[in-house]
Amino acid sequence: MKIFLKAIAWTHGVIAVALALAALLLLASAVHTAWLALGEGFDGETALTIIEAIGLVAVAIVSLQIAQTIAEEEVIRDAHVSAPTRVRRFLSRFLVVITVALSIEGLIATFKALHEAPEQLYFASALIVAVGVLLAGWGAFIWFNRAAEDVEPEAMEEAKEEDAKLKPRRAPKGGASRA
Repeated sequence: MKIFLKAIAWTHGVIAVALALAALLLLASAVHTAWLALGEGFDGETALTIIEAIGLVAVAIVSLQIAQTIAEEEVIRDAHVSAPTRVRRFLSRFLVVITVALSIEGLIATFKALHEAPEQLYFASALIVAVGVLLAGWGAFIWFNRAAEDVEPEAMEEAKEEDAKLKPRRAPKGGASRA
């Protein structure tokens, strides 16, 4: 069973690396798109192309954040998302990224619809409404599951200790580093 769990952790690591590489490729694509748009001059079309590049950057951020979450939760911590505290923390990290990315995409879709195809504005507004519903659902999830901290306070303390392990140690003031 230990070999199987190690294989799963290794697979999660490979997936995290693949997502990070995808994020870098999306970022390179966004920079390339913006660079080409700027080379054509400053007009409305350039603005829309740059807005599309911002969308690519948003997707790259989502990919990178998901890679970080997978790496921290499944590889570094070797924590299996099964306890209520773990589920809440994992979902919260994931939903922060998704909510921000979808919000940015909704704004980009709104700008594009306003300038290119006003009939698409309904779809853009539906996306923004969906983000609001997602945010409300996430808030309800946290509200209804807050009692889990009372049920398993030791799991919450363990998770906080693991968080402290992941934070980089800072050098004290004066420039000397810790040994």
